[in-house]
Amino acid sequence: QVQLVESGGGLVQAGGSLRLSCAASGRTFSSSAMGWFRQAPGKEYEFVATINWSGGSTYYADSVKGRFTISRDNAKNTLYLQMNSLKPEDTAVYYCAGRRSSNSNVKRDEYDYWGQGTQVTVSS
Repeated sequence: QVQLVESGGGLVQAGGSLRLSCAASGRTFSSSAMGWFRQAPGKEYEFVATINWSGGSTYYADSVKGRFTISRDNAKNTLYLQMNSLKPEDTAVYYCAGRRSSNSNVKRDEYDYWGQGTQVTVSS
């Protein structure tokens, strides 16, 4: 079983930056594809970014492409999401998710492990 714990959320002004972290327990992190999803109030879960087991392949939602960067440090069992040029529409609870598979995926249902979420609020 893998446990995921997000941190790094908070309140930031539009145009600002935040870096989210996701600490993973368990020995399977380095072989697992990982992803970030978000959910704004009253809205469905939205895919944000995904990364394969090695970090060599990444994919982003169009809404964050060029502003967000997903990365991982397998030696530290940690996933990151660097968020720059934040907009009010980025306000949401951000969730870290992991797959048993090594291949990245954009579908929420393809993920096996989830963190508890961290709130990101961007003020205008």
